[in-house]
Amino acid sequence: MLLSPDTPQDVANALGYLQHHLHELTERQNVSENNINTILAALTMQLQQLTQLVANPPPPPVSNTPPPPVLFPPASLPPAPTARCTHPKLSCSLDFGGECYNSHAFLNSCSLYICLAPEQFHNEEERIFWALTFFKSGRAAKWSENVFRQEADTSVFPIRTWRDFEQQFQIHFFPVNVEVDAINALEGTSYHQGGRMVDDYPDNFQALVSDAGYMDPQMLVVKFR
Repeated sequence: MLLSPDTPQDVANALGYLQHHLHELTERQNVSENNINTILAALTMQLQQLTQLVANPPPPPVSNTPPPPVLFPPASLPPAPTARCTHPKLSCSLDFGGECYNSHAFLNSCSLYICLAPEQFHNEEERIFWALTFFKSGRAAKWSENVFRQEADTSVFPIRTWRDFEQQFQIHFFPVNVEVDAINALEGTSYHQGGRMVDDYPDNFQALVSDAGYMDPQMLVVKFR
């Protein structure tokens, strides 16, 4: 506690106290500055070390584990045979000129080939194009030409499915009055075996009976002459 400087001695004592207190404050400030400088130096060193690690990362550790052994198949064992898919050898359809008497046989031949070898056609359009390759003469060639002309005019192929092709084929190339013609042949007086072979006559008779729609066994016996 400072006393009121009433005398010169009191003034000297107060001055001495202030100088001593100032000296203590100066020493404390110097200690604080030294501590701060020491901390700053340590932080600066750590920052430099981190910067070097980022710029030059250490190499990955080398594993001492040996690689797994490579296994080879025994040289004495032959490779396993691969499965092979076999198909029957098929003959292509004959050329078709639009004849009515040959229309059933041609369409049946095409349908049978498609049924036995479906893997040869990716879609129904390829089936139709394949069948049209046999339309090389007569009415068949003219009809095929007309179909492709429609495609050129409309940019759309007019026959979209194989079922559509069968229906169009039947309309243009099947006989118009198959049932009537067969009935007239069976009911007429000109139908008989004549000079035909014995094996050929039943085949022709069976075809007429099928076209005429005769189902009665007694009628068949009467008509077979």
